[in-house]
Amino acid sequence: MNDMAAAVPLSDPIQADELAQAGSGPADQSEVTAPGSRRFELLQKNIRRLTGRAIADFDMIRDGDVIMACMSGGADSYTMLDTLRYLQSVAPVKFEIIAVNLDQKQPGFPEHILPEYFERIGVRYRIVEEDTYSIVKDKIAPGKTTCSLCSRLRRGILYRVAKELGATKIALGHHRDDILHTFMLNMFYGGKIKTMPPKLIADDGQNVVIRPLAYVREPDIKKYAAAMQFPIIPCNLCGSQPNLQRQAMREMLNEWEKTNPLWIKSMFTAMGNIAPSHMLDRSLFDFTHFTPGPGKEASGDTLFDRDDKVEEGQSVINLL
Repeated sequence: MNDMAAAVPLSDPIQADELAQAGSGPADQSEVTAPGSRRFELLQKNIRRLTGRAIADFDMIRDGDVIMACMSGGADSYTMLDTLRYLQSVAPVKFEIIAVNLDQKQPGFPEHILPEYFERIGVRYRIVEEDTYSIVKDKIAPGKTTCSLCSRLRRGILYRVAKELGATKIALGHHRDDILHTFMLNMFYGGKIKTMPPKLIADDGQNVVIRPLAYVREPDIKKYAAAMQFPIIPCNLCGSQPNLQRQAMREMLNEWEKTNPLWIKSMFTAMGNIAPSHMLDRSLFDFTHFTPGPGKEASGDTLFDRDDKVEEGQSVINLL
């Protein structure tokens, strides 16, 4: 296991049910968002613990790494930077952090906010100015989704900047819910079992992309950002577009979580618990050339045979 696991105790006494007891109603929200309160302490420790676990599980950060933390000005990126800086101060491995913001020249973008924030907290940073907004508006017809082109342009620029800075890892602020939404989008609209991995080699074959918040829930990030009073910058280019497929996935999963939170936890666990021989992908399992041989006592595939209920002993990773 990566030494980053030692940054925060994986056996931290902060448990999901204890955090959930903090409540989410209007009366509780003010206490949750009050730094110094017990609820805030639980929330902060949980985010740090899950981030440390994800970094260790996927070997995201090693000694000597230079992490380019991509900052959009949203709650996710602020929380990621804040948590990485904490881990930097306590981890047994040494790594650098460079905060990078891509100013896409959106009309009304408050370009002073992020530099002022970086200066205030004393983090090394770079602001990259590229007018991708005009390109997107010129290429995409009114009313059409701009996300795909905007993402491609932004990705190419960030890959280039990472090389210029000598960054060994590019850190993005995607969280657990982003990973679930992408999984559902690919399944329903793309015909693929695929999602955002916590760590991958970028399209250029050279940069390594990491997602330290892969285990962290979006609602917890929003609560934390509100408590910390991060200067949030809304996205007016793509975030304001209605009826996006991703928003449909978000709404569907939100309803599922209200019905039974275990479904969402189990779905997330399933993405890391794949049995290729029990799927239909012939590129992952050779259905033609395998032969019978000695095996376990015959019992068949009995998981849901009796009453469609999960067996009592079946495990679901507790990532809340």
